[in-house]
Amino acid sequence: MITGAQRVQMALAHRPPDKVPIDFGGTFVTGIHVSLVGALRRHYRLEPGPVKVLDPGQMLGEVTDDLRAAMGIDTQCVPRLMTRFGFPNTDWKVWRMYDGVEVLVPGQFNFTLDENGDTLLYPQGDLSAPASARMPKGGCFFDAIIRQPPINEELLDPKDNLEDFAPVSPSELDHFESEAKRAAATGRAVVATFGGTALGDIYFVPGLGLKYPKGIRDVTEWYVSIHARRDYIHRVFAGQCEIALANLAKIAARVGDLVDVVYICGADFGTQKSSFCSVETFRELWMPYYQRLTSWIHKNTRWKVFKHSCGAVEKFIPSFIECGFDILNPVQCSAAGMDPERLKEAYGDTLVFWGGGVDTQQTLPFETPQQVREQVLRRCEILAPGGGFVFNAIHNLQAHTPVENVVAMIDAVHEFNGRT
Repeated sequence: MITGAQRVQMALAHRPPDKVPIDFGGTFVTGIHVSLVGALRRHYRLEPGPVKVLDPGQMLGEVTDDLRAAMGIDTQCVPRLMTRFGFPNTDWKVWRMYDGVEVLVPGQFNFTLDENGDTLLYPQGDLSAPASARMPKGGCFFDAIIRQPPINEELLDPKDNLEDFAPVSPSELDHFESEAKRAAATGRAVVATFGGTALGDIYFVPGLGLKYPKGIRDVTEWYVSIHARRDYIHRVFAGQCEIALANLAKIAARVGDLVDVVYICGADFGTQKSSFCSVETFRELWMPYYQRLTSWIHKNTRWKVFKHSCGAVEKFIPSFIECGFDILNPVQCSAAGMDPERLKEAYGDTLVFWGGGVDTQQTLPFETPQQVREQVLRRCEILAPGGGFVFNAIHNLQAHTPVENVVAMIDAVHEFNGRT
């Protein structure tokens, strides 16, 4: 009998597996909102109780082994020990969301309510520091609070933008090793996020885990700097790259071949209809550093490299491949130029499509279970032949998505797999 790990490995090798492998919860871009995790647990009649929030920013819930088995998921995650807010995922406590749902959050998840009833979250759990994120009253996830200090061009130092990229600690190494062993023992493919490799990922630019972030921390200012302060960005990326390579060497020595896939970066290069930069800018500014990271990984490990970028990125795909990325996610088929048939024909022999299984902007949250089923079956028909496809939705499953639509999505994948 083929295991989930073998199924994913065959897909990664562009060989037809016995079934289309499924991932949910393998990364923080293929996850499920905590409220929806709870709804799925109720649907599958699993043990009730509050769900752990593994990513307090996006409020992504833990997909436990019993839910993975119920949904037929073939992946197992190795999450980071530290959240992006600078506190660890430990010492769980109950927290009640605006809709009354009780969840489990890390012990240093410390918050206040402002005069509007918004929830403010604090870096490293320190209530004496300025809040770094806000969940609007009635909301479901946190938005970054930009805390950009005044910029003095003469004193601007790239080291300031490296403050939240540090050498991996002994406790994190112990965590990665124990989690990788636990994940591998499940028989599922092991997907790891080690951190420290996010080159310009807007998710990290504001420095939400820092009490008093310095450098360029405003998202708009960062995009301006790509053009106006390109030498500064080069120096930041070069510094990140050195830290990341040193960390990867230490981590690889501990986890070795236990890991199948490593998540590298979630920097988005596409919008719905266009892009954040030109291909020429990507190749000049990002590519040299991506190539250093992927080259080290491919030379020293058997890990496959996972790249996330939303939007209309078809024009970047040849460069992604040249960078050494093995996997593209989320495969946003609704964006301009992202027709799945065209992508499969042009790049399916080289790049693994991890996602693209159903649209999460319109189809999954707003259409009927039958319409969801039809889209999932069609996407599988297009992307599955010859391997090179791991089923996932287009980005995380969001709060308020009808649970019957999520079940219809999962059932449709199993229906397709039953045909083979």
